[in-house]
Amino acid sequence: MEILSLSEIASLAEHLPAFETEAANAARARQDSLTKPPGSLGRLEELAIFMAGWRGTARPRIGKAQAVIFAGNHGICARGVNPYPQEVTAQMVMNFEHGGASINQLCRANGADLSVVALDLERPTADFTQGPAMSEAETLDAINRGIAAVDPEADVLILGEMGIGNSTIAAALTSALFGATPADWVGPGTGSNAEGIQRKITAIEAGLKRHGGASAMATLAALGGREQAAICGAVLAARAHRIPVILDGFICTAAAATLYAADPCLLDHCLVGHVSPEPGHRRLLDAMGKKAVLEFDMRLGEGSGAALALGILRSALECHNGMATFGEAGVSGA
Repeated sequence: MEILSLSEIASLAEHLPAFETEAANAARARQDSLTKPPGSLGRLEELAIFMAGWRGTARPRIGKAQAVIFAGNHGICARGVNPYPQEVTAQMVMNFEHGGASINQLCRANGADLSVVALDLERPTADFTQGPAMSEAETLDAINRGIAAVDPEADVLILGEMGIGNSTIAAALTSALFGATPADWVGPGTGSNAEGIQRKITAIEAGLKRHGGASAMATLAALGGREQAAICGAVLAARAHRIPVILDGFICTAAAATLYAADPCLLDHCLVGHVSPEPGHRRLLDAMGKKAVLEFDMRLGEGSGAALALGILRSALECHNGMATFGEAGVSGA
């Protein structure tokens, strides 16, 4: 799969695999035959049926879980929107590679293979208050690098990000695509104080004035970053291979939300692992009609909430596949 122009993305859904209702119905029938009152496992049942429909089998399993972190740097940091220097992005990438971050531990605990894709960290995107953050060619390059990072043999894909300044990017994208004021979307990110939050708002207001009103994918190029574009590419590649996706928190969800703004169907195969305390995340989930798997007050990024949600998804499938039916157990049904 390769994306050759941003304009083609809005019409991709009609050419990509869709949810298989027959497999989902068979999974639902199995759920209703298991030794429990129907519906008593709540969202665990919903998750099993979701997996069945996207994997195309009534009894889906997770043999290989892939986790990918995309990392990028941002020109908007010139506006003082971040409390940490941009060198931290590369330093954290090294920490991921050496196994020292939270995401490494959570992937190990929940059975996911982790890889990190650093996207031209020595060459930040442009300052979007002065011009587009990326050209179409730069955006397409990042999208296609995201596509290339996806393992077609994976049964589920966890997505995360790292990039100093990218909470400002997330707020800019969501404000441009879903309305409301920048102040409604902006939060502290990695620990901005009141003055830092105001600098974020001011920068986003300037960016919207310059780039507002563009199409979804043009907005990604104008206000986004390489890791946001790569997340979009990975989401599209996963859909092409019928791989369900677990998105992480506000920044990761905001990146994928550009696809939703192009066509809501493009995120039908995506779960949201957790809801972040960042004020824009719950607003964004409401706008997209999505409910997070977990609410643990996590705001680290890195894919950490998505990796934790993988454990819940595995539990849902263990119950779905391992429980006995009423007939098998010799238990009288209703």
